[in-house]
Amino acid sequence: MTTIAYAIQMVCNRFEKVGIENARFEARLLLCHVLGVETQILIGYPERDISQDDMDCLEALIKRREGREPMSHILGEREFWSLPFKVTKDTLTPRPDSETLIEAVLHHIPDMMRNLRVLDLGTGTGCLLLSVLSEYQQASGLGVDISPAALEVAKENARNLGLETHSDFQLGNWGAGISEKFDLILSNPPYIALSDKEMLAPEVVQFEPDSALFAGPDGLDDYRKLALALVDVLREDGLAVLEIGINQGDAVSELMENAGLCVLERPKDLSGIERCVIIRKKL
Repeated sequence: MTTIAYAIQMVCNRFEKVGIENARFEARLLLCHVLGVETQILIGYPERDISQDDMDCLEALIKRREGREPMSHILGEREFWSLPFKVTKDTLTPRPDSETLIEAVLHHIPDMMRNLRVLDLGTGTGCLLLSVLSEYQQASGLGVDISPAALEVAKENARNLGLETHSDFQLGNWGAGISEKFDLILSNPPYIALSDKEMLAPEVVQFEPDSALFAGPDGLDDYRKLALALVDVLREDGLAVLEIGINQGDAVSELMENAGLCVLERPKDLSGIERCVIIRKKL
């Protein structure tokens, strides 16, 4: 029989050999998934034996991760804003950096009982929209995505989080065909320049959808579309919060200003990188 302690070290060694960062953390995460236990069990009972069936299951998952398949795909979910979100090959995996957008919303809209109408353009897993709806219990929202498969994932996440009565989802290309105006608009659009593709980690470039990552030669194609969409669907006193890539703050701000919008702030993430722009219409 193999013990928990031995299995963790074995997985850790194999992950380190192929260059996976945080190898020990991921080894524990994988073993928790296989055994159906919390991390505290691994730490508290390292001498516990693991059955051969569980070791066989673990081995299959190790090989997938050694092939650089994202852990979120292997586990089938990723935590965002302390909520579990289903993730598939058809969606972008939620990143901790994107929580900066939720923090910005909470800062600028302190009334937690406000009856907000929220629009999430390029909703993917629905993580931005559903995280906001989990905080503002009187709010309701619409998630739009060009991918039917991504919309099915978002709908499932809404059901799993008990937010299906507060949210709707529809197929669409940014703001096209939307006649309603919204109090809050969220978006994490594609913003990677095509020329930067070779610089991405294998987990990203090999397993995540190109349509959620790349936005033309300069990474700004979808911000140009969003600038025009915001003018039409943002209420006069509404707020828009858009995620941006590294060093895109000036360029995105200029696009928004040229469209008749006003950039109020460019909040930074925990690494000190400008992560989003806060937008209103010009008065």
